[in-house]
Amino acid sequence: MPNQNKPTSPLEEITPHILRYWKARQTDKKIVENLRNHYDTSHYGLRIMKFKEIRNEMGLLHTRKQNHSIESIHEAMVELRQAYPNAGAREMVILLFHEKEMNVSRNLVISYCAAYEADLFLAAGVNDILAIDQHDKWLRFGLALHTGVEPFSSHIMWIRVWHSNCNPQLILTYYLDTIEKQGHIPMVTQSDPGTENYGIANAHTMLHQMYDPALQGTLQHRWMRTKKNVKPEITWSQLWCRFTPGFETLLDEGVENGWYDSDNTLQHDLPLGLHSMRPDRNKVLPHGVPNLIYESAEDFGALDFKVTVKQDAIDHVHNIYVKPDHPVFYLVPKPLNDLIQDCYDDLGRPPVTHQSVWTIYLDLYHSIQHSAQIPVIVDSLTDATNSDEEPLLLLESQKDLFFHGDTDSAYYMGGIHSGHGLNASDHRRLDELAELDEPGADLLPTAPIIEEEGLVITGFSDEEDNDETYVW
Repeated sequence: MPNQNKPTSPLEEITPHILRYWKARQTDKKIVENLRNHYDTSHYGLRIMKFKEIRNEMGLLHTRKQNHSIESIHEAMVELRQAYPNAGAREMVILLFHEKEMNVSRNLVISYCAAYEADLFLAAGVNDILAIDQHDKWLRFGLALHTGVEPFSSHIMWIRVWHSNCNPQLILTYYLDTIEKQGHIPMVTQSDPGTENYGIANAHTMLHQMYDPALQGTLQHRWMRTKKNVKPEITWSQLWCRFTPGFETLLDEGVENGWYDSDNTLQHDLPLGLHSMRPDRNKVLPHGVPNLIYESAEDFGALDFKVTVKQDAIDHVHNIYVKPDHPVFYLVPKPLNDLIQDCYDDLGRPPVTHQSVWTIYLDLYHSIQHSAQIPVIVDSLTDATNSDEEPLLLLESQKDLFFHGDTDSAYYMGGIHSGHGLNASDHRRLDELAELDEPGADLLPTAPIIEEEGLVITGFSDEEDNDETYVW
């Protein structure tokens, strides 16, 4: 018998299950499907329109129907903030839903924060901003880290470790490699002031202006002069909490035992990273929600502002700013690398593990020390020009993007509409997305995920005594 001709199951049998699935934030369609497990489908049926009628009568209204404003959620937000002072926007949406039975959008919570909560960083959507930052706490080991993060989704675009994070050509290749794989660029890039970021600032500005001539004369890069580059700081903090302790203990073992001295020219150029000792991606890099939001923004009621770019445009800026034979791109200078490979062959090329790395390192170091070639090689290393001390000039005649915000309020640092943020058309599109069902539980990963937003993050900068915390 067709479903529409069957009577509806008795409400007393299905309303508890409706409430349970509603609390699980499932879509109307998914709830109707799951309810079939709780009534005799040979006798009863439930049409989607009838279900919506029942749901509305139960007071279970979607975001659009509840029609909340920043004023209507103010009392609830104040109360929840007392209990959850460090919750992020996404977590506040969930708390409002479960504890206050308020169905509100993430954008409304962000608008509330902009109005009532000071010093919050706002991004308008996915690919509005790409925030980049370097990390120097491992320079004592000769290891320099760098990252790029898409703030809205918390998606990590790259984390790289090399012997430098100060060369603008090197940093630019991280960006170019990423956009080559993605096939698009964000609206703006963002970093702390520093000449090492001039390459990305120039290349991104050139690329964006190629595809939008109206941007001519405006630098498409934000310098975080008075505001902290918060999102990458959070990334470093999470790296520190989840991966760094074990790896740093291994590195400290060599330093404390006098096996490694980064001030020794030969030891500095003999790579500690003899094999790819990478962190477990499931523990260090965010999976699940950040990736889903980045890849399918509209499924989460957000806009994606990516600008599609062609390979020839990427190649063009690469040829202008990157010299492939620059010394910074060599992990080890070629003469020393050749000698290391010969000595490693003599050792029988033993596999390098967490347990054997220092033994093999010391065997290599002693073997190299006794090589007749080493005096000439060390002299060449000592005489070499510092590969980071090559200035790159910022593009001329480029004004900064519009910025509205002060040190005591929420601030927008993206590039939508030349830095002015969302306009009426964008808000209409967000309203259209809000009318759609929110993503069901089936869209979310079943395995445990690392939820970035809402964590209490200790600021992770180059200042050892920095005790600030950030809430995202």
